[in-house]
Amino acid sequence: MRPPLLAGWLLMILPIEAALADPGEQAEEAVRKAEVLEQVVAPDVEVNEPVESISEQEAQLVDPKGSDPLEEPLTCLARTIYWEAKGVPGHDMESVANVVMNRLAGEAFPNTICDVVKQGSEQPPCQFSWWCDGRPDEVVEDDAYEVAKEVARLALNQELPDHTDGALYFHDRTVHPHWANEFLVTIETEAFIFYRPDVASAD
Repeated sequence: MRPPLLAGWLLMILPIEAALADPGEQAEEAVRKAEVLEQVVAPDVEVNEPVESISEQEAQLVDPKGSDPLEEPLTCLARTIYWEAKGVPGHDMESVANVVMNRLAGEAFPNTICDVVKQGSEQPPCQFSWWCDGRPDEVVEDDAYEVAKEVARLALNQELPDHTDGALYFHDRTVHPHWANEFLVTIETEAFIFYRPDVASAD
């Protein structure tokens, strides 16, 4: 009778110990995992560390106030999802994440999420409008940012389906940029239109 009782106590203690882990250490662990996970997606990058998924709790502890410098993958991805699609219904947040991850996987784009997001400059033209709109980049809606971080976590863990069919570009439905006619529409949502190069016309 004693071994099952001891095992029961151990099962009760382990979750408590996990809950008591230092939040700063958990955040650092999430950042480390994210850096490995982005290397898995990027082409021609050799991964020399164990590949581990980021937990939901770890992800939420990264950049908790939405004001950290844009220097690591999860923050850069979550802030992009937040600013491009916060308050938008449906799969738009996930679709924005898809575009960033598709670019990360493409040979024509940089090999880190932050470099993908910041490609260009902080003055137009740039790749993502929030990055070069001249406004502050700090989060103003905590609940929406929590959702954005969860979407970013799923994307980095490669647990997010690609709703965009390989899209590399998108724009708000209220505008029509000059480059839109050069690409193939993959999906249209309530807020955005998504595109990828037309492989057939490129051949």
